[in-house]
Amino acid sequence: MLEIYEMPGHLVRRLNQVSASLFMEETAKAGYDLTPVQYAALSAIQATPGLDQATLANHIAYDRVTIGGVTDRLEQKGLVRREIKPNDRRARELFLTDSGIDTLKSIRPIVWEMQSQLLSGLDERERAVFVGLLRKVVDATNDRSRAPLRIE
Repeated sequence: MLEIYEMPGHLVRRLNQVSASLFMEETAKAGYDLTPVQYAALSAIQATPGLDQATLANHIAYDRVTIGGVTDRLEQKGLVRREIKPNDRRARELFLTDSGIDTLKSIRPIVWEMQSQLLSGLDERERAVFVGLLRKVVDATNDRSRAPLRIE
């Protein structure tokens, strides 16, 4: 057996692979063409209408360049609209379109069911402990990330 099979970093990477694959598979079955980061962006925009791209990047822990492409694609899909920020003509505020709101409402139950599939090897108590431990590790190492989570 390879030593990496016992390393948290390798296991986290593998779990991320499974999570992304499940997300794409389950949402595609329902007729949606979204990536996990696009879903995260839609969720953050819904929670904070009018946020700018830099704030969006901070809220979902992605770098600004990636978020620029994500918002471009969401706008092309008709799910997000950008408006010039009144007090800063260089910045754009992000809002969900009606289609974006409908998509998020429809896809959210699919994403939650997928979370259950992702943790199918654990019982309810183990799931709560696992998620709690993941949050603890992520919180403790957040500042070491190239794109730390920053919620203002």
